[in-house]
Amino acid sequence: MTGDRIIAIDIGGTQLRLALFENNAILAREAVPTDVAGGPSGVMDQIDMLVDRLCPAARRAEIRGIGLSLAGPIDTEAAMVTRIPTLPGWDGFPIGRALAERTGIPVHVENDAIAATLGEWRHGAGQGVQNIVYLTVSTGIGGGAVVDGRLLHGRKGIAGHLGHMRMAQDGPVCPCGTIGCFEALASGSALRDRAVEAAPGSDFLSAIPDIDARHVFEGARAGDRSCIDLLAHEAMYLGQGITSVIHMFSPDRVIMGGGVSNGFDLLDSGIHDIIRRDAMPPFKGVPVVKAGLGGDSGLFGAASLVAEAAPG
Repeated sequence: MTGDRIIAIDIGGTQLRLALFENNAILAREAVPTDVAGGPSGVMDQIDMLVDRLCPAARRAEIRGIGLSLAGPIDTEAAMVTRIPTLPGWDGFPIGRALAERTGIPVHVENDAIAATLGEWRHGAGQGVQNIVYLTVSTGIGGGAVVDGRLLHGRKGIAGHLGHMRMAQDGPVCPCGTIGCFEALASGSALRDRAVEAAPGSDFLSAIPDIDARHVFEGARAGDRSCIDLLAHEAMYLGQGITSVIHMFSPDRVIMGGGVSNGFDLLDSGIHDIIRRDAMPPFKGVPVVKAGLGGDSGLFGAASLVAEAAPG
């Protein structure tokens, strides 16, 4: 008889995370650096090891299913990898079938940003409303949407690549190859690149050998003028992209997650200033809020995939 526990898995280009859920709560968790060089077989071996830690083979009957979240594009209809830039060698890999065969547990697969959208809608900052947009701002920018109480998937389950709206004809080149994408202007990577350029004029940044986006927030909190200006520009780009997203989806609220959201308090007013300036009147009051589940949005979403799946 199938139990009520669920294993949620989040495969990232840096870290592989697993959590054991029961009654919408995390009972235990495991994490290791992702074996990127090992390809699918290496990561599958890691998953086997971590699943055994969370739930030894003798207790597998307690597990209702596995929810798997990973970066896209993922053909979730076929549970197959299309292409993951951070995980080379996975193209065409039937991850859903492979994981089910290895574990003997039913597997449900979702794009990481759509999974995080589901997690925030069910258990985080999106509870109680029928229309949300979730935006993850970290190394890149991804997203997902719930419209009229339905999680959007689109063709092949790859809707929500909000980071690839084109916002400028000139400017930085996005990892997708296009100039001026939202991601190329407003991601944590874009903020880092601007910080590197500004470092010679910043007492704070010039003392840091390997600058990252988080250092800009640290510098701004310390009162460094260059860092404060960098965050003003970051808020402007985020506000412009989010305004377009609000016009497209008409959400009750926009939820911002990802690493850059850790400094949301320093971006909040700037983002809303741009929305109030640029949005059409019916959309000016849409709030942008920080994700309620932090880095666990995707794990909660992956668990929800299983919890909400039809029996059989």
